[in-house]
Amino acid sequence: MMSKLGGVNLPHRKNTAQCAPREIPVPAEVKLPMLMHSGKPAKAIVNAGDTVKVGQVIGEADGMVSSPVHASVSGKVKSIDYIDSLTGEKSVTVTIASDGNQTPWEGIAPVNVTSREEFIEAVKNSGVVGLGGAGYPTAHKLVLKDYGKLDYILVNGAECEPYITSDTRTMIDDTDFVWEGVKLLKQYLEPKNIVICIENNKPQPIKKMRELCEGAQGVSVRVLPSLYPQGERKVLVYNVTGRIVPEGGRLPDVGCIVINCTTVAVIARYIKTGMPLVSKCVTVDGSAVKNPQNVIAPIGTPARDIFNFCGGLKEDVKKITLGGPMMGIAIPNQDVPIVKITNALLALSAKDGEPAEPSACIKCGRCIFNCPMNLMPPNIESAYELKKPELLKKFKVNMCAECACCAFTCPSKRPLAQIMTLSKNMLWEYEKKEAGK
Repeated sequence: MMSKLGGVNLPHRKNTAQCAPREIPVPAEVKLPMLMHSGKPAKAIVNAGDTVKVGQVIGEADGMVSSPVHASVSGKVKSIDYIDSLTGEKSVTVTIASDGNQTPWEGIAPVNVTSREEFIEAVKNSGVVGLGGAGYPTAHKLVLKDYGKLDYILVNGAECEPYITSDTRTMIDDTDFVWEGVKLLKQYLEPKNIVICIENNKPQPIKKMRELCEGAQGVSVRVLPSLYPQGERKVLVYNVTGRIVPEGGRLPDVGCIVINCTTVAVIARYIKTGMPLVSKCVTVDGSAVKNPQNVIAPIGTPARDIFNFCGGLKEDVKKITLGGPMMGIAIPNQDVPIVKITNALLALSAKDGEPAEPSACIKCGRCIFNCPMNLMPPNIESAYELKKPELLKKFKVNMCAECACCAFTCPSKRPLAQIMTLSKNMLWEYEKKEAGK
């Protein structure tokens, strides 16, 4: 019997699973960073004062490991800024003042695809990236050396973090686009198997997808236990196929591709309509949100506008995150916009959002037992504090999925998730310096 990788049982808190998404009013302005994906940022091709329309390219992809950025509202370019509002790092952001009309760009038209190369080019032009949160440009993921060795495409509908239900709503509300996307992947990438992977706490998506898979050769649904981080790509590959992705390796090295279910739907919608990725379904929830729900908002919409649509926030709000409570990013204020990879916007009260005071490690080993990558977080923490990057390499910190299972299970409330990220940065700087010698 195949052993399972580690993980934790989290409270689901899927409060909005039955909430069909509602479209928010057009915001007064949107802020569109040229970097909202892994890899190289897009190159801005507009200037302040330019008139733009919905779906128009405002940032060109800079190579394959990049993704174009499209105007999500019609209006005028208000400014080109060079500071990222979230990180404070140098990054180009285009701000568009909306005219409220949402006029589509004249070039929007269905996309004619007749070959694998045209399909991958269409995926690139759609602006789609890994919408489950990873943000890797999808087109580059689909370029393989040998398609004959592609055994599995895993369509990731696990959605294992608490609160988030935006992928669930995609599988319920945009079922046809998910299925069309699956058929496109089957036609142009020719995998031996396509498996739609869904956790067992999502009965509606399971039912809908199973009905579509009936009689479809090489396409099936795999129902998985609700165990976090079930949707992490290497965990998913192992739990579905039994294959282990080697350190430093890519999923295609073991004959697999993992692609988020909403990403699949966006690809199909773009090919059918020509409208690129310009809006997102976002779960708005948390103990400080007055009316939790799913919303559809233009990419670049400030968090404030979305919260206001949901009735605003309660007075005791302590923490706001883009993304879920385990892997989301805390934001400094409500002016920060949602981006392509934003699947949730959470606001937590003081009771839920106040960080715990850490105490000394008690050597209980829970972090080690629950780590899905079988790492040793206490050793990594010690190596980081001692500033020993060579030890970080020995302890394989780069294998860390940054899922925060270690921090969640730690009775001493050690800041292990943050330390793992900082450790990976330290090792990256060390290896860059060593390579330059």
